[in-house]
Amino acid sequence: MPGHTYRMWLEPVEFIRREDDVIVLSCPNSFSKKRVQEHFGELIQKEMMENLGQSCRLSFETIPKGTSPRQVVTEKAPQLSLPHIELVNSSGRILRKEFTFDDFVVGSNNDFAYSASLSLASRKKSQQGALMLISKTGMGKSHLTQAVGNLILSENPRERVYYISAEDFSTEMVHAMRNDRVDAFKKKYRSNCDVLLLDDVHYLTGKDRTQIELAMTLDNLFESGKKIVFSSCCLPIEIPKLNDTLRSRLSSSLISQIEAPNFRTRVRILHKKALNRGMAIPEDVTRYLASELTEDIRQLESGLMGITARASLMGVMIDLGLAESVIKNIVRQQKQITIDVIKKLVCTEFNVSPVEIMSASRKQHIVRPRQIAMYLSRKYTDSPLQTIGKSFNRYHATAMHSIIQVEKGLKENRALLKQIEIISHKLENGNF
Repeated sequence: MPGHTYRMWLEPVEFIRREDDVIVLSCPNSFSKKRVQEHFGELIQKEMMENLGQSCRLSFETIPKGTSPRQVVTEKAPQLSLPHIELVNSSGRILRKEFTFDDFVVGSNNDFAYSASLSLASRKKSQQGALMLISKTGMGKSHLTQAVGNLILSENPRERVYYISAEDFSTEMVHAMRNDRVDAFKKKYRSNCDVLLLDDVHYLTGKDRTQIELAMTLDNLFESGKKIVFSSCCLPIEIPKLNDTLRSRLSSSLISQIEAPNFRTRVRILHKKALNRGMAIPEDVTRYLASELTEDIRQLESGLMGITARASLMGVMIDLGLAESVIKNIVRQQKQITIDVIKKLVCTEFNVSPVEIMSASRKQHIVRPRQIAMYLSRKYTDSPLQTIGKSFNRYHATAMHSIIQVEKGLKENRALLKQIEIISHKLENGNF
């Protein structure tokens, strides 16, 4: 097995005692116990039997590092609920309690990200102080980010865990500057923060003052041995208009990319979500959903909720026919949607020519359609930023900037939101 897998999961396992044909082993926490049992239990048992020359069974106990087996009376339940106490200096967004490591489905697409996140959260002292999770929207990076915070708080409720988006961080800093509270802002993040969970760092593009302040804050946290988790849709080198100092700080993190889940992992995700919601889904329906909904985890959840809601409202059983009627409204015809198709449709909608949209013109009536076309290309195709930028005679950094501008505009401009909804509807229904 890979070295990092062995060091993460098997190296901490220790022999405790033997009771007749039962070999009792210890794991440092409930999460590693579950992982070792599910993924390595059969392998360990096989090796034990070969070396002992007789059959045996394995039993695992949870014994924290530095604790004598005699001190352990009962095993902790995995990820206890947070006690009802006032947390010290809580900040930013509220962590979603269902986003835990127990509820995260691990597959080949996210195994390293999961292991790295769990290692960062569970180890008091580690050489790994910062982690950066990279993925497209809906792949689970926010789940893992919040799972780190939830695990740390479950073990030490007085840890000062700050979970905040890069955009909110920037807004908070601007507010502090306008209200003469810069010193309080700096103290909050540099002195009163034990764990910083920073989402969507790619939104910092072009925000020079925020980048400088964040870089200085990170320097302070790194030197103090604090834990930091970043998330982004692209690598630090791909984020446009990012100063070299901050790019260097981000790049020094342990970087882990999360890919789209394969079929088997999608089936397991559906099983997990159905179980958590008390849903009974036939296996043939589950496999059908997993084969059709391939875009991201949110799409899987949307399909699952759609069929159960329709079955409940109509008073019918969940079967393949019902699933097909729901899924046809969700599945996007991605194989038919290309950058050229999007470019042509956007040109038609905004009454500009393909030559104009690929020109160097900075006129607003051309720039906005070009940005929208790049945004839709990123959303509906698997093309990398370099390919998208090249298709519009632009560099990948320009393509990334355009996508971010449109994403920001969708939150503030209802007219823009309506325009993109209309174009998206046509793409999803093949009207191009």
